[in-house]
Amino acid sequence: MNNKLVIIGGPTAVGKTKISIELAKRISGEIISADSMQVYKGMDIGTAKVTAEEMQGVPHHMIDILDPKEDFNVVEFSKRVKEIISYLHEKDRIPILVGGTGFYIQSVLYDIDFTDNDNDMTFRHELEEEAKIKGGEVLHERLKAIDPEAAESIHPNNVKRVIRALEFYEKSKGKISEHNKEQRAKKSPYEYHYFALTNERSRIYDNIEKRVDLMLDMGLVEEVRTLLKNGVPRTNVSMQGLGYKEIAAFIEGEISLDEAIYILKRDTRHFAKRQITWLKREPDVIWFDKSRMSDEEILSDMINMI
Repeated sequence: MNNKLVIIGGPTAVGKTKISIELAKRISGEIISADSMQVYKGMDIGTAKVTAEEMQGVPHHMIDILDPKEDFNVVEFSKRVKEIISYLHEKDRIPILVGGTGFYIQSVLYDIDFTDNDNDMTFRHELEEEAKIKGGEVLHERLKAIDPEAAESIHPNNVKRVIRALEFYEKSKGKISEHNKEQRAKKSPYEYHYFALTNERSRIYDNIEKRVDLMLDMGLVEEVRTLLKNGVPRTNVSMQGLGYKEIAAFIEGEISLDEAIYILKRDTRHFAKRQITWLKREPDVIWFDKSRMSDEEILSDMINMI
């Protein structure tokens, strides 16, 4: 057990939480969240954060560890998660990395090196200023021209990653997409099983519709309003997450609530599609189609493989 790692990926609203918890109970596992938003305290509804009741006593890591005013990135994620994995291996527990942020999972699985020996931040600051003035879409279009593959995998709203890709090109004269491929070619330090859940596209989209409606019923608008009242800037990384930027725009009077809901549902569907595309590019992923298998059948197959 002291080198095992189980990963459960898949699009949003496919049902990763339920299966991962049941799996953890059966294989002496503990769950590590690979969701870039669930690290923030007070951001529960919009992130569909697992509740204490849903956890069923299974320990969860990387949830509620940061204030929403703090920045968080893949470098910090990778560092913390590797430490947690080592800790769990020492306890003879199997770490189960669960989430939809593929780049974060990749950083741990392949032990990607993010070391940057160039401390000159001039170009980065120039891009950050340009994004503030002209918007992130302009930078994304620039990235599309020099590295289409990277642009396809990075959402225009993820300005930090767009800037990192442009900065990488500026300093190395190479494409970050090719750099990432080289890093992925490295042998993983873990004996891993990379599982991915999927379903019929229509069912995933229907689940997304229902999830957004439930979030609104649970008080998503009030959650975002509280964050803004507590001084969390809309420009913060935490407020760029799906559900937060749309509702914040409504609260600030930029769009109507109906428009915010429409954009949120649309962009979440697009996000789910990108998650599936990302996973299809990953080697060694074992797919489980929930339209063809019951949860019990999926769990039985996972356990046999592990």
